[in-house]
Amino acid sequence: MKKRMAALLLLAATLMCGCAGAQENVSILTSFYPMYVFAMNVASGIPGVTVSNMADQSVGCLHDYQLQTRDMVALEDADALVINGGGMEQFMDKVISLRDDLPVIDASSGIEMLCGGEHDHGHEEHAHHDEMLNAHVWLDPELAIRQIENIAEGLAAADSTHASAYRENAAAYIAKIKALDEELSAMLAGLEGEKIVTFHEAFSYFAAAYGIEVAGVISSDDGEEPSTRDIAKMCDLVAENGIRALFVEPQYPTKSADTIARETGAKVYSLNPVVSGDGAMDSYEQIMRENARVLVGALEQ
Repeated sequence: MKKRMAALLLLAATLMCGCAGAQENVSILTSFYPMYVFAMNVASGIPGVTVSNMADQSVGCLHDYQLQTRDMVALEDADALVINGGGMEQFMDKVISLRDDLPVIDASSGIEMLCGGEHDHGHEEHAHHDEMLNAHVWLDPELAIRQIENIAEGLAAADSTHASAYRENAAAYIAKIKALDEELSAMLAGLEGEKIVTFHEAFSYFAAAYGIEVAGVISSDDGEEPSTRDIAKMCDLVAENGIRALFVEPQYPTKSADTIARETGAKVYSLNPVVSGDGAMDSYEQIMRENARVLVGALEQ
């Protein structure tokens, strides 16, 4: 009788351990907003899997982001980290090295990037310039699809229990992004060859995807106001090319663009590089549609 009871207790304990293991939570951390939206869709509805975003949603691009104490706590608790890659998250290199057990999913793996502008580091005699890649690949829906695929495969490898669910979610989300791409192509079909000026390099991918040319970039460093000389050169470029529209971003001041507009007669419009939003699952589609509407309104006048 005692042996039978012991066997029953052992079986019960085994079953309880099995249930606990099956219900173990998985915490996915993303570096900033576009990766957050993509990962949310890939992990949608999977029991025990949560997605949280590290950088505050009011932050623009991450070149000058400073890690917060809450970020360190989140990294410590994470089971997987999704980053954009391409140098966008350089501020995390040392931190990631402290957790060599943390799966880091580079969403841009295998994507050939455009060359970016120079970015300043340091001051005075220690200042130097780094040639950087333009890592804003998510603004081309076709490249965004490759990022979603990379995220799904990375999560499937990090959390094999839910591998099929990640892949199924990714396939459903990719179908939506393909439909979005077709919609945007139709909206922007009459604008091929149009020239625009943007605040910085983020929209080079979006423009290239739909045949629009970025003739000039007001600032090559995120958030940095250009010099008076640079503004004068941009005014010449706008005038020489008959450019009618300058595009700024809601995360950055518009002072330099306003100055160029006054000097040239061009108008200033705002485009969102999908680095901030309301956290909705479909916010990528919403923002990209609104960007297309802004472009059509600005360039069809």
